[in-house]
Amino acid sequence: MRILVVDDDAVFREELTELLREDEHTAWPASSVQKAIEYLEHEEVDVVLTDLKMPRQGGLDLLREIRERWPRTLVVVVTGYASVETALDAMKLGAFDYVRKPFRIDQVRETLRLAAQEHEFASPQETHRDPIREAQALAASGKYEVLYLGEHQPEEAPHLHVGRFDPANPTGILSATEGFLADHANAAVVLSDVERLLEHHRLEDIVSVLDRLRADLSGHGPLRVGFNPRRVTGVVAAALGGAVAAEETHATLEALANPIRRKVLQRLAEGPASFGEAMKAAGLDDSPKMAFHMRRLVETGLVRHESESYRLTTRGEASVRLLSDATFLPSAADTGNLAFPGTRTRSTESRAAARPKKAAHRGPGKPRSGR
Repeated sequence: MRILVVDDDAVFREELTELLREDEHTAWPASSVQKAIEYLEHEEVDVVLTDLKMPRQGGLDLLREIRERWPRTLVVVVTGYASVETALDAMKLGAFDYVRKPFRIDQVRETLRLAAQEHEFASPQETHRDPIREAQALAASGKYEVLYLGEHQPEEAPHLHVGRFDPANPTGILSATEGFLADHANAAVVLSDVERLLEHHRLEDIVSVLDRLRADLSGHGPLRVGFNPRRVTGVVAAALGGAVAAEETHATLEALANPIRRKVLQRLAEGPASFGEAMKAAGLDDSPKMAFHMRRLVETGLVRHESESYRLTTRGEASVRLLSDATFLPSAADTGNLAFPGTRTRSTESRAAARPKKAAHRGPGKPRSGR
């Protein structure tokens, strides 16, 4: 994994970075929040391990910045001073987990193992769809005026409009959609070849574009997003699916992405459980941390608390099926939004495979291309 260690204590920072490198992680040390942000602006980082108490700006400041700008990066807060309540406050703000000093390296390894499981969480392959046929079907229904944006374009037809697709300029997609919405109240958008956007921009940037598209289309029509499954990892597929999902589904996907909550849901699928039984199934020995996760499962409507036991709700039962069926959980009020693997002809696939790969990034001193 790619890990950034943020701490103003030079000895602790360097020793932990070295231990992580010995475990074959790619690890960088940062002495302040500002230094950490400089790394994040130029490096893909999976996990940030940050101290809570630092001069000027602290770990909570960094957490807020990461959640806003790099939401796919997991944050683990480290503290030797703050109370458990402060660490739990960090988790409420979106931290993945917390560890307290002094800690054993095996505790950090276990936290990173769970973080890796969250990153690996992805949807199984759905039935492939042809984005062009998807757009044509929406147009043929007569319910929507459809804007198609993609590298491989269909011919225009009644209710089907084709816009310019420039993978280096995702803001152009937003502009085209906004202009289309101004002219058509019943607009729908099919965006294809999303993997081409990812050749020029970070996943977080493209997810932000999809979030914006989903919000813009709310109350108008569906957003359909197609991608080439051979050029997109499972983690990226899950991120794309989550970006176009309704807010309700966002919360469910977030709950399912956390490996501790998945263990609890799988235990509850066997029958009701007490708090202690759920904690044993999750493999935790920290009651406040377990209480936090159980509260999140209750708040997202997957679990209900009755008397001394916890049990799955109807939606919780569906979420457990999702873990085995791996199709995205539909919203209770389905918007029709969908991200799907697109079909490709052999010749198209050959051309895509022949494209040169981007050069490896050389370090934080050089900005990422396309940004």
